[in-house]
Amino acid sequence: METTPWRKCNACKKPIGLGSLYYVCSVSTCNGQRTGYAFCSVSCFDTHVPVARHKDAAAIEMKAPLVQQVIRTVSKPGTSPAPRLSNENREALIIASRLKEYISSQSDFNTSGGVIDVLSDHIRILCERAIDNARADGRKTVMERDFQFIKTLK
Repeated sequence: METTPWRKCNACKKPIGLGSLYYVCSVSTCNGQRTGYAFCSVSCFDTHVPVARHKDAAAIEMKAPLVQQVIRTVSKPGTSPAPRLSNENREALIIASRLKEYISSQSDFNTSGGVIDVLSDHIRILCERAIDNARADGRKTVMERDFQFIKTLK
């Protein structure tokens, strides 16, 4: 029986199916939301330990979600909805250290790690709308004028 893939193993690249067991590293820098290493077996996890230079690390058994999570996007009225992205395609689109520096210099506030993912999702939505604008103009190049709709969002 073939299972629907959820993610790929970070070691062997085999698919990890929805609802199946997988393993994560007990070290916090490896199992964070942005890193999110997932391994299909303990032997794949074992190949990760020497590369990551962990002294004491354990494989924690987890269960993959039963349904694929998607990012909800908003499109302009009258256009087809933008494609939904799986968690696998959700890389950060901004430089976290620069954002944290900016917020700290403007307010002396700290920045939560989750802010990067939320802002990246917003940037994806803005980019999809700009792509739609370029496509409507018959261009294959996204230009600064394709982002002019942002002024109307204020």
